[in-house]
Order: sequence, then structure tokens, then C-alpha cells
Amino acid sequence: MPQIIAVCTSKTKGTKKKTVAEGTIEKNFGFTGDAHADSSTHRQVSLLAIESIHKMRDCGVDVGPGDFAENLTTQGIDLLSLPLGTQIAVGRDVVLELTQIGKECHTGCTIYRQVGRCIMPTDGVFVKAIHGGVVRTGDPIRTKNVG
Repeated sequence: MPQIIAVCTSKTKGTKKKTVAEGTIEKNFGFTGDAHADSSTHRQVSLLAIESIHKMRDCGVDVGPGDFAENLTTQGIDLLSLPLGTQIAVGRDVVLELTQIGKECHTGCTIYRQVGRCIMPTDGVFVKAIHGGVVRTGDPIRTKNVG
């Protein structure tokens, strides 16, 4: 079953995020206390699959959840195959809407300098918060295509 492997937040942009047991997502904002939370953007929360992190580990890079500044590390869901607009339900209350797949990355970012490569441009996805609530490690993930 698709699930959340890690919940990650940070107070500053461009840095690795720390894993936490749970976090609160605010509607149309993102994670409370996270540097990327912003009501004026469509990139309120970021997701990255643990399977992508494993690909980096297979290349000899020592990385884990939060190292690519993602908010949610997932398992068992092919994030890159989801069409834009897909609703992603997490846990009991949270509903997210897929707004962007991948991103432009600049080689000067802290993640790139620390890790030597960044997978968010190809493997990361971004969502906006449609309905808020608490997200915990181990929460199930469900999807619904909209439109």
C-alpha cells in the first residue's frame, strides 16, 4: 500500500530538511513552520519517492529522506506517472493537488553542493494543499484523478 515514509521540514530554503514524526499542513499554505510554505505559490508541498532516493544510494551517494529538501517521502506510488490535477489524499484529512512535476534546478543550491547531484528536477513533484490536517510517517496515500 502506498504510504508516507518520512515527513520533513526546515526553517530555511535550499537546505536539507529534518525528519519529524508528524507535521501539520495548512489549507492553501503548506507545512506549518516550513520555509517553502506560501499561499501565493502552487508549490506549497514537495514529494519525492524513496525509490528515487534508493537510485541515488545505488550510485554510491549516502542520502536519505529530507536530503533533497522534500517535505514528504513516499513509498509505493509512481509520482511521476500522475497527471497534473491529480488529488492525493494523505492520512485521514489531508488532500493535495498535483501542480508540477520536476523543477528547474540551479547547480549552486545547497543540496547540489552537499550531495553532488539533485534529483528533484526529474523526480520531485509539487502540490498545493486543498485540505489541511496532520501528516504522520506511515500514513496511507490514495489518489484520485480529477478532470
